[in-house]
Amino acid sequence: MAQQVADYVVARLNEWGVKEVFAYPGDGINGLVAAFGRTDDRPTFVQARHEEMAAFSATGYAKFSGHVGVCMATSGPGAVHLLNGLYDAKLDHVPVVAIIGQTARSAMGGSYQQEIDLQSLYKDVASEYLVEVNVAEQLPNALDRAFRTAWTRRAPTAVIIPADLQEETYEPPQHEFKQVPSSPPAEMHSVVVPARAEIERAAEVIGAGSKVAILVGQGARSAAREVTELAEITGAGVAKALLGKDVLPDDLPFVTGPIGLLGTRPSYELMRDCDTLVIVGSNFPYSQFLPPLDQARAVQIDIDGTMIGMRYPTEVNLVGDAKATLAEIIPLLKPVSDRSWRETIESNVARWWETVERQALLDAEPVNPMRVVWELSQQIPDNAIVTADSGSSTNWYARCLKFHGSMRGSLSGTLATMGPGVPYAIGAKFAHPDRPVIALVGDGAMQMNGLAELITIARYTEQWSDKRLVVCVFHNNDLNQVTWELRSMGGSPKFKDSQSLPDISYADAARCFGLAAIEVDDPEQLAGAWERALTADRPILLDVRCDPEVPPIPPHATWDQMKATAEAVLRGDPNAWHLVTQGMKTKAQEFLPGRRSGDED
Repeated sequence: MAQQVADYVVARLNEWGVKEVFAYPGDGINGLVAAFGRTDDRPTFVQARHEEMAAFSATGYAKFSGHVGVCMATSGPGAVHLLNGLYDAKLDHVPVVAIIGQTARSAMGGSYQQEIDLQSLYKDVASEYLVEVNVAEQLPNALDRAFRTAWTRRAPTAVIIPADLQEETYEPPQHEFKQVPSSPPAEMHSVVVPARAEIERAAEVIGAGSKVAILVGQGARSAAREVTELAEITGAGVAKALLGKDVLPDDLPFVTGPIGLLGTRPSYELMRDCDTLVIVGSNFPYSQFLPPLDQARAVQIDIDGTMIGMRYPTEVNLVGDAKATLAEIIPLLKPVSDRSWRETIESNVARWWETVERQALLDAEPVNPMRVVWELSQQIPDNAIVTADSGSSTNWYARCLKFHGSMRGSLSGTLATMGPGVPYAIGAKFAHPDRPVIALVGDGAMQMNGLAELITIARYTEQWSDKRLVVCVFHNNDLNQVTWELRSMGGSPKFKDSQSLPDISYADAARCFGLAAIEVDDPEQLAGAWERALTADRPILLDVRCDPEVPPIPPHATWDQMKATAEAVLRGDPNAWHLVTQGMKTKAQEFLPGRRSGDED
């Protein structure tokens, strides 16, 4: 029996080592769906509840597996739904291949049902490589280039395959004019190292510094050992962009934690006071949180030359692999003898973690959201994977979760879209079925799309050897991050019609979908709830009723700024006095004296 085009596509995905395709069916990909049915679950067709969730799951899979993620959708509305998840991949530099159906070629241009100009629609999100396949002979080169480009450029690519072509007989390209062959799929690994003269210039700048700060992003993940060695030699502190939160563990005393609006005070102080900055694998966009422009000499290392020198006036720009480049620089440096800068950093970090503990243990109505993550930090396994959604809960992931061991974590860093927390967790479980996964999600994101993906979790649980997947919902009935932005940036009180959410039981919904659930409305229940969830033999949802008035105070916030926010909310916020009181209590913890060694709790 002749091989159909759709069968060839599925076979080629197998040759590329694809184990899962995150998708939703539709008649624009009926040929492809039928071809999956003719395989022995290789690759697995993972049915999401919505195409956007399929794209998020593919992005999460790519982030945590280190391989290309694949998603698939039908023509028209299915293709439209993929876009947000693919933009998340584009902005966070994640390799994803999207395979999309299109109306039959005979109907194109006829205003036919579900006909959309997909090449115009996708020309931005898949700008690195976008192709419509109109004859079978195009296929090998089109699919292979999509994978190679996605991997090389760390970007989403898209292959459009009309519905009628999927069911035609596959014909390979011939050795003929205007036909393009392709080589077999293979892993692509290369190590780029800058020129020796540039390495020496970078070493000179770094070695001349007396107060060195290092900023790492996700591009430094393979260079954790080298970053640590650089920090030890130079006496530097290491701050982390949010996508690089898992590059180094937080139990290293010189790791200051995240930087920026969701960052820590030690990271803010590190950048404020340093005289030398080394940026490794980060495109952190908020330059106001970097050193003053005339204060620090700077070196940047990035594999992508287009991302060099665009956030800070760096003196030496090194285009190369972070691990290999640092390995060349380190032997050229001499260990600093004056450790006073390092001692200041470590003192600031120790004081910060004491502050976080005090803030987390403050009373709230009913549960302090900071305590939710602080209690998780006490129990989370060394090999856990954590996904975070966008919202006020992201602040607590960023500031309160102490990474250790081989923990991994990610979120929608640059697009900062709501909704990826749960599908990222699903992608993480398929990438690492033997590791526990925790999703930290606000109730706004759960109502937007997270609830439906609980069904997906229940459906695929048996495929994961370690069945622990914990979805923790910060239940405060408020679109809380925007509420705080209205107050602090716009000087406006909370607008209830816009910000308040319908109150539902997320625990009851989880149980309806076949998952276990725990409801928490007392902070003293949190430790036990996390213990049950992290030792369970199946996925579980934690429905934690949190106080929406615990403020996500930026590390640089002053008392005057706090006062201005308080004055704004007192003009009409529905829960003004509780909000002001909670904010002042939280900020005050930064100014309490730290515990000395040997002090009793």
